[in-house]
This record gives sequence, structure tokens and C-alpha cells, in this order.
Amino acid sequence: MTDAAPRLAALAETLLGAPVPVRIRAWDGSEAGPSTGPTLVLNHRRALRRMLWKPGELGLARAWVAGDLTVEGDLFELLDRVAGLLWERGPAPAPDPKPAPTGLAKLAALRPHLPAPSSGVAGTAALLRDPEARAAVRDLIALARPWPAPAPPPEEAVRRGGAVHSKGRDRQAISHHYDVGNAFYEHVLGPSMVYSCAYWSPGGTLEDAQRDKLDLVCRKLDLAPGQRLLDVGCGWGSMALHAAREYGVQVTGITLSQEQAVYARKRAAEEGLADRIDIRVQDYRDVKDGPFDAISSIGMAEHVGAARYREYAHTLHALLRPGGRLLNHQIGRPPEPDEEAYRVDEFIDAYVFPDGELSPIGTTVGELERAGFEVRDVEALREHYALTLRAWVGRLERHWDEAVRLTSPGRARVWLLYMAASALGFEHNRLGVNQVLVVRPGNGGVSGMPLRAREWGAPQAP
Repeated sequence: MTDAAPRLAALAETLLGAPVPVRIRAWDGSEAGPSTGPTLVLNHRRALRRMLWKPGELGLARAWVAGDLTVEGDLFELLDRVAGLLWERGPAPAPDPKPAPTGLAKLAALRPHLPAPSSGVAGTAALLRDPEARAAVRDLIALARPWPAPAPPPEEAVRRGGAVHSKGRDRQAISHHYDVGNAFYEHVLGPSMVYSCAYWSPGGTLEDAQRDKLDLVCRKLDLAPGQRLLDVGCGWGSMALHAAREYGVQVTGITLSQEQAVYARKRAAEEGLADRIDIRVQDYRDVKDGPFDAISSIGMAEHVGAARYREYAHTLHALLRPGGRLLNHQIGRPPEPDEEAYRVDEFIDAYVFPDGELSPIGTTVGELERAGFEVRDVEALREHYALTLRAWVGRLERHWDEAVRLTSPGRARVWLLYMAASALGFEHNRLGVNQVLVVRPGNGGVSGMPLRAREWGAPQAP
């Protein structure tokens, strides 16, 4: 029989409480759902097994990374259509005293009631009294044939040892994300090799936008020849190169990625800037040769973690001279009604940024102030990151075969899904990114800031 897709569509409507928003094609060739738009393709019934054994985002992600689940057509459109049903990120509704399970909550509720080889059908009496739930369980089992439980794809991060955000565990997390080959990142990021939000102008290219972002940071920091700049999380050295070349500063760049450090040193040597740029494989907590005139932290603080953020802010404050400036460029999220309930996204934690955490902008500003900084400017660049991510997705798609060769099909799929979903997150205000400029006040509270700071001044020749 070739009826898997219609059965899946009917089951999805039951579980999601809404019509299926995209077309479905199953492993048996059957199709169901809207006749226009993208198609969700289940290449193997193993995709269902993955979602049954791990309901929610992680099960879906495993199916995608393994290639059991693919998309024909516009990935952005498909994610946009299903986001409201599967990933509800908006403000929480008013509490219902007796809420009925909907969406993936229903699917998650079914997981304990799948038959296990040794124990038969287990379950709570409440669920088993629900005819809809019993029928769903039977149909899911019939379609998925859920044994054996599929192993996670090899691209999934291994279980990390040690305390969260200890130096050793942070090194493991950074290595998982960044040490996948510099050539892969060249294909995704382009010649600028800047892995953070660009600063766009109408009609500009990705390279223009990344150059303008680096220059904006330098101008906000008021860099001048002879100053010392600490670039925390220096990546492949692009900020260090721009600051040394265009502003004549001495740059110390630190990263936990060996591959990034080798790449950045090579670039500095090729540009004749090795005497102005010192690239180290070093944790920010181990930098002891301050004070610096300025510090840039671009896309690094997301790795710090809420429990360590105060330490991060105090450490950078101590490394900065009085009157010096810090530019903190960081992705943020909306605040939760109960911040204690915040949990790291399962897909991101398992495949992209292990142990990464996002904080609301208010939390970030508060911790910087507690460390003794004075906040002088906050600039939101949310729409700029959406444009940047779409540009990266376009580059990955154009260089797909080479990206797969350099890493693996699963790794390339991780990046495609992560960047496309993130672009929509920024577009729909589920994510934000902010540049926070702070100063360490000097004696008597002197900031050294101009009265009209937003003009930022013109670049100074070395």
C-alpha cells in the first residue's frame, strides 16, 4: 500500500491541531497536503522512529542531519510555515488551569507509551483513556516500526565532561563548532572570514557589509595609532587585521580554536602585519598582560554562559585602562516570564554551539554595569543579521558539493538548517543582536566620550 503520506498528514493534523501547512512525501511515494509550496520528504520510515524516540526539535534535527528527512523547494518558506506549529517562540499565553496538550507536547506525551521490547505497553491511565491518543499511538507504531532505536548521527556533539563553562569544557565546545576545517568556512563566510553579523547598506555586498561592521567597531572604540587592542574571540583574525591595517593599533587576538589561530597568524604574515598582531590560543580568563586601551568582543559572549557572565564582565573591566572602551557585540533573546525556566535549544546544543547560552539585552547591560562599566551606547542590528544569514545560506548552497566534500553531508545539513532557521528567528524578532559600547570611567567619572558620540568620528590613518 502507498498510503503513508495521507496517514501522516491526518496524524499530524490530530497532533498539531491544525491543517498540515506543507506537502508531505513519504518513503513509499505517496503524497498529501497543499499542492503548492515546498515539500517535506520523509526518505525513510526511520525519520519517524527518530521523532518517536526523541520527540521535539532534537528528533526532527536528527532526522534532518541523517538525511532521513529532506526538503524540496524553498527551505525558508517551509520553516516559516511550520515554525508557528513546532517552535512556538512568542510570548506565553495566559495560563490555562487545565491545558490540553497540543503540537509537539502531544507527541512528547506519547513517547513513554511506545512499546518497549522487554516491558510491553506502558502508560498512564489518563492517556490510555484518551481514544485519540490510543489511535495515534497505534498508527505511529504501525508506520514507524520503531525498533531498533536509531543511533544519533555522528555529527552530534559527544557528551561533554567537566563543569559547564570550565576552561576545559569550553575548549571542547569551541573545537566542536570551529575546528571543522577553515576551507569549509571560506565557502560559507566568503573572503572576509567574519563570522558575525555584518552591517549592511542598500545595494551592498556581503564583503562590503562585513568591512563596514569592522570599521564601525573600530570607530566606536575610537582606535588610534599606537594603542593596544584586545580582540576576545578573534576568530580567523579579520578584526585584528582591519584594526592593525587601518588604525595602526597593536592587537592581541585570543581564541580557543587551534585552526582559527593558525589561519589568523598566516593572514597577518601575508599582509606584513605580524609585528602588530599577536594571535594566541588562550582563554580570556588567562590574559594577564593588560591594561589595554580598548577591547572588542564580537560574537564571543554567547559562549560565556549565564553563570560565568559576571566573571567575564569583571575580567574585561580589569584588563581595560581607565577611560578605555569595550565593544560587546552579542546575540540576545527576549526575556522569559520565568528566567529560571530558560533552557538551551536542543538542536543548537547538540549540533551547533554546545553549551551556548543567550541572554536578554537587559541582563547583559546589567552585568556590564555591575562590573563597573558605564553603558554609553546600545545599537540593535537584528535585521542586519537576518540579511547576513541569508547571504551565508546562499553561499553554502552555491558551494554545496565542495562543503560536503570538506566535512560531511550531515555537517553541511546542520549548517544549512541552523542558518536558515536563525535568519527567520531574526526576521520575526525571536532573536536579536546588539552592540553595547561601554567605558571604564577614569578618575572623577571622566569617560572621555564626545558629546555627540553617534557620529563616531572618521578613521584615523596609521
